[in-house]
Amino acid sequence: MAIDSTTHGAHAMEGRLADMEDDAMADVQLEPTPAAESTTEPSTGALATRGVVGGVLMGLANLVPGISGGTMLLAAGVYPRFIKGIAEITTLRFRWPSMVVLGAVGLSAALAIGLLAGPVKDLVVHHRWIMYSLFIGLTLGGVPVVWRMARPASRSLWIGAVCGFIAMAALALAQSSGAGESGGDSSSFVMLLLAGLAGASAMILPGVSGGYLLLVLGQYVAILGGIEAMVTALKARDMAAAWEPALGVVLPVGIGVVVGVVAVSNLLKILLVRYEKPTLGVLLGLLVGAVVGLWPFQHGVAPAIGSTFKGRLMTAELLEKLPAHKFPTEFFSPSVVDVASALGLVGVGIGITLAVARLGRD
Repeated sequence: MAIDSTTHGAHAMEGRLADMEDDAMADVQLEPTPAAESTTEPSTGALATRGVVGGVLMGLANLVPGISGGTMLLAAGVYPRFIKGIAEITTLRFRWPSMVVLGAVGLSAALAIGLLAGPVKDLVVHHRWIMYSLFIGLTLGGVPVVWRMARPASRSLWIGAVCGFIAMAALALAQSSGAGESGGDSSSFVMLLLAGLAGASAMILPGVSGGYLLLVLGQYVAILGGIEAMVTALKARDMAAAWEPALGVVLPVGIGVVVGVVAVSNLLKILLVRYEKPTLGVLLGLLVGAVVGLWPFQHGVAPAIGSTFKGRLMTAELLEKLPAHKFPTEFFSPSVVDVASALGLVGVGIGITLAVARLGRD
């Protein structure tokens, strides 16, 4: 009986992933014949194209607090293939369609992160309220995508959603109270490894933002700065300069990502088989709760000379050496123009995510 139950669970999961993918492809299947239904398989070119689009979006999402890489893969219509491909590789099953999708997603995501880490970091540091307003819109735009997976609603779905929301709101409170203000001083190998695990969760779980978790862990700017330093050194062909950020930042984060992707994808596969509704409810709650920590009207303020900052007396010399991304953040009262502009940016973000979701369906 145990063997039959395990087999049934595996078949149920495969059916679930197949249903998700069929739903994403529904608009392009007009009048399928019985033969087509039994042999439908996207071409290698279509899989690669969708994988590249999803990978670029996932790479950008991992750079942006509040946006989930998993949600972007789902919106691009490649999420079921991505999860299925990871599960196959971890069980030493190498199928060509899965290899194409994983290769396209992985390479395009890495390229997007390498090229855009520096610009995104600077925008977040110097134009925080503008970027956070956009992040809120991008995050809320993912709610219909996850809801489409979760419906029809049930009691367990709502209980899971409430639990997910509370968990993410708690992370927001921890970050706003100073848990995420280490700015890189505590970027040890272990902390960067944990940051990689957090980023991996965002690649797999729709609704979970890796960038947001990195903010809470205090590793966001440190990781983006390390990637930027390595890319800059490689462009200048200065291998000695590239070696330090590669070993000190990229290596531990990369190890955490690989371990996290394998562990989280297989765990999610089991949870969707056994506890589908509460699992999707938690993902939905995490997505909505991420907005709590993205209040846009805050900015970095230089610590006053003579004040104590991180256990040290601030002097003019220390202040001059202190980079802007390590300034403590403070809330400010927005003007009417600020509020209107923020709402406009939220609308732009929602529109972008919904447009990506439409692309995935079509």
